[in-house]
Amino acid sequence: MASDISVDIRPDFNSFDHFLSMRYIATDRPWLKLYGIRVQPVPPFRSLSCKPDPALIHHCLPDELLLEIFTRMNPYTLGRAACVCRKWKYTARNPTLWRAACLKTWQRTGMEANYMMVRSLYDSSWRRMWLQRPRIRIDGLYVSRNTYIHTGVTEWQFKKTVNVVCYYRYLRLFPSGKFLYKQISPDKVKDAVKCMHFRASKADSVFKGDYILSEDGQIEMALLYPGHRYTLVRMCLRLRGTTVGANNRLDVLKILTTGVNATELKNWTGSILELVEGWEEDETHDPDVPAVSHSRGLSPFVFVPFEEADTSVLNLPVEKMDYYVPG
Repeated sequence: MASDISVDIRPDFNSFDHFLSMRYIATDRPWLKLYGIRVQPVPPFRSLSCKPDPALIHHCLPDELLLEIFTRMNPYTLGRAACVCRKWKYTARNPTLWRAACLKTWQRTGMEANYMMVRSLYDSSWRRMWLQRPRIRIDGLYVSRNTYIHTGVTEWQFKKTVNVVCYYRYLRLFPSGKFLYKQISPDKVKDAVKCMHFRASKADSVFKGDYILSEDGQIEMALLYPGHRYTLVRMCLRLRGTTVGANNRLDVLKILTTGVNATELKNWTGSILELVEGWEEDETHDPDVPAVSHSRGLSPFVFVPFEEADTSVLNLPVEKMDYYVPG
């Protein structure tokens, strides 16, 4: 049966080009066009002092100039800059930025070894390597704050007093495998940071030594105390972080002091760490200086950046903070 109703189908609706020429296929969302645009307030009537509001900084800077600025930032400043906006976040994830940071941090490993490691362990991501691989932070000090109770003596009609004694240990590590150590010091962080350098005087009691960091985050350290009898200090630390990639804690596993022969030191040309390689914990090379394993004052080291040395909570006296939990 033939139908007497005819349907007129326009040819332009049958073609796929019609859908390509349509402006909106889904719901129109015009407010998305306002992203990144600063709306200027309406100036008062007859106001001559109003000036045009400048545009956003990522509208003023081209991508090439923004990347050039980011290359001059350290990784921690780069991470803070990535929180500004979406464009800065994508620019901060440029692999060339993190490649330069990784090659500088692990320069002792060698460029070829770093390239092989980033391909095999970190899926060719330099940023992931920076976050997950154990590394030493060199932009500040590692500080260990230790407290203990000391009982005083009876004086006149007063009873015995109880004193809270507070002292610090300081570590500053360098990419070259050297470190500076200041032990059992009453100086606060804001005062000790001024003398933690290789030009420190003898009165500052800052000693230098050698360290090595393994891939599992364990650090072996060795330094030599000069004096009438040489005393060798060996420390074993474990690197960890309160967040991913922080590396802001050093747990003290052991601290050993032992004696070393002066003749052995005179003929040795390598580092102190190579000298004690293979020594036992109770081994000493000077009978007048026995080997001692210390069990007190082993509070974890907390990392304090240089810019926070004056405002760190570790500067508080014992009256305001008798004990500090590193976390």
